[in-house]
Amino acid sequence: MAHDLPFVKDRTPVRLNLVLVTELLPAAVLWDMDGTLVDTEPYWLAAEAELVASYGGTWTQEDGFTLVGSGLWHAASILQRRGVELTEDEIVDRLTDRVMEQIETGVAWRPGALELLAELRDAGVPMTLVTMSIRRMAEHVASFIPFSAFDHIVAGDSVTHSKPHPEPYLIGAELLGVDPEQCIAIEDSTTGLASAVAAGATAIGVPLHSPLEHGRGYTIWPTLAGRGIADLSEVLRSRRTDVA
Repeated sequence: MAHDLPFVKDRTPVRLNLVLVTELLPAAVLWDMDGTLVDTEPYWLAAEAELVASYGGTWTQEDGFTLVGSGLWHAASILQRRGVELTEDEIVDRLTDRVMEQIETGVAWRPGALELLAELRDAGVPMTLVTMSIRRMAEHVASFIPFSAFDHIVAGDSVTHSKPHPEPYLIGAELLGVDPEQCIAIEDSTTGLASAVAAGATAIGVPLHSPLEHGRGYTIWPTLAGRGIADLSEVLRSRRTDVA
């Protein structure tokens, strides 16, 4: 896809979607995937329940929600303690395969996510997908986006420390050659937001299956629907004003 608009780091006026805006653009936007870009959590819950049940155990929705935002190998260790007699790597692969099968039947995009992705891409803002799903899963989801959205992918099998450690978001910014403090991160879970905040990014939480608490160093938006670059710029400006 051709992009006519340059990446703007200052307040130079930019013609965007026929509207003249003068905004402070983020150096990059770093996106979580599960629960933020797509609502895959029901797929993960179903995969976990099926796997535990195959070993004679039970796995409830409440059990599943405790793992939202966690690394897959952490989740695998929990499932082992619930009776799943597989290695952590085998559990990760089994869960991923099952979720990918369910995605083939339909991708549940979060409201406003594709629209915001497209606006950012058209404006030339670099983006990294930062997910604790493994790379083949992330690439699978990204392949359903009708344009090339991400410059890089940071996946759960490419980091040493998973969220809430800051490493995933630090790498996400480093791959783009930008300062994480000049980036915006979009997340849906307290675990992911803790990672983004610890990395120094301006974090926006869009809750889905788990509630988010105010006063934790991030901004809460009920939805991405109707949100655009001007809204991201306002959050970035507000944070810089608070820090100054």
